Amino acid sequence: MTDPLHAELLEIAREAARRAGELLRDGRPADLAVAATKSSPIDVVTEMDIAAEKLITTCIADRRPDDGFLGEEGAASPGTSGVRWVIDPLDGTVNYLYGLPTWSVSIAAEQDGETVVGVVAVPMRGETFHAVRGGGARATGAWAGERRLACRPAPPLDQALVSTGFNYVAAVRTHQAEVARQLIPRLRDIRRGGSAAIDLCDLAAGRLDGYYERGLHPWDRAAGDLIAREAGALTGGRPGERPTDDLTVAATPGVFEPLQRLLEELGAWHD
Repeated sequence: MTDPLHAELLEIAREAARRAGELLRDGRPADLAVAATKSSPIDVVTEMDIAAEKLITTCIADRRPDDGFLGEEGAASPGTSGVRWVIDPLDGTVNYLYGLPTWSVSIAAEQDGETVVGVVAVPMRGETFHAVRGGGARATGAWAGERRLACRPAPPLDQALVSTGFNYVAAVRTHQAEVARQLIPRLRDIRRGGSAAIDLCDLAAGRLDGYYERGLHPWDRAAGDLIAREAGALTGGRPGERPTDDLTVAATPGVFEPLQRLLEELGAWHD
């Protein structure tokens, strides 16, 4: 039975993600411009990132004014309720800027430091993924009703389809490209979609066997990590660690440990 608080947080997250997704999908200006840069001149933030985060935080604060926030575009407050919302209002900003469909809205709720609810909306696919800790992961989409998610049966590592992403700092990207070069012959193939939240949800939905990335922030992975775990995937960072900004690894059981070991051997977490 779902905890009443978690059920409330899920309802709020789904509504906020839906509204932000509609804003981003339907309100995208034809002359969309770069509003600022983040880590480098090619790591951009658009006016729509900022608008979507404001919509989300306002939607949540109207219902739960004592909660805290951590958002990619600057929302930061500790709150007093023990609940904190971790928000990426537009994961895949460069895709969005270029008119590519692989972008998402990611909202997670933490209770006393642990993620208990995660929602990822992918408006251009018409899909929304969600999970409550201990309650499994589900998605809505072109199919009828809600679909319970389960990751794929584990193949041998050399038959695994694995996704990754690349940092926007040139020196880091160069190292990541070298790691990918050495990985490709040992896997079925590598994919690069451009949204960490979508990659983690695609793992949950059985569309990938694994995923790894260096340099993710909490808002990039919080919701997707919970959704992947509730679908049966394993997640972590370096061996024996939880996901960190240094390295996030997620995979179906049977792929996770050999992929994690290989990434450690290749030094995927550092230059």
